[in-house]
Amino acid sequence: MSSSNTTIGGSTATVSQQLLDTMNGTSSSSSSSTSGTSASDLQTTFLQLLVAQLQNQDPTDPMDSSQMTSQLAQINTVSGIQQLNTSLSSLSTQLSAGQNAQAALLIGSTVLAPGSSAAVSSGTAPQLGVTLPSAVSDVKLTITNSAGQVVNTLDLGAQSAGTVPVTWNGKDTSGNTVADGTYTITASATTNGQSATATALVASQVQGVVQQSDGSASLSLANGKTVALSSVGAIL
Repeated sequence: MSSSNTTIGGSTATVSQQLLDTMNGTSSSSSSSTSGTSASDLQTTFLQLLVAQLQNQDPTDPMDSSQMTSQLAQINTVSGIQQLNTSLSSLSTQLSAGQNAQAALLIGSTVLAPGSSAAVSSGTAPQLGVTLPSAVSDVKLTITNSAGQVVNTLDLGAQSAGTVPVTWNGKDTSGNTVADGTYTITASATTNGQSATATALVASQVQGVVQQSDGSASLSLANGKTVALSSVGAIL
């Protein structure tokens, strides 16, 4: 790369050709690969150009100080944003690591997590629940057997937003204990006669922690489901 200098104005002050190329955007491929493009590099280049301009300005028509101040403020803004992005990226990494560590502490615990099936064994059903993003006038859990027949409906009435634990005694609407097997759990809710969002929850034991591609943690449950840590409604 040539190290030739260029004279500015009528004086003997010179500026390196690389600096002029950077300013004009005409640097060669070899120099562009080594020249920096970060906010600090741009700030250094700008200050070098500014000093050369001040040394060679026309005394009868000096440069506008307000423009110089504006340009400096813009470069400082870019530098600040770059530093902020770096800090946020580091913070995100630390939070992900901390979340994974917290999730590992749940291994062996029983949690209420989104699910649509509940296994009844020896007449004992798992803990159920429902999560609501907003308050509702009425919410119900419908329990259906493998033949598609409704064996019980648990009417919870009006509920506030949040997680509502529900205990099912493993019996049908006639009070008879249902046969062992897997039952489908569905949640439905209404607000002033209009359908509302409700998500059924089923208790299951945490068997492991799975890290997703975005760095977030998911829980591997004994019922075969993998759910996001953020979707857990309760720890039992």
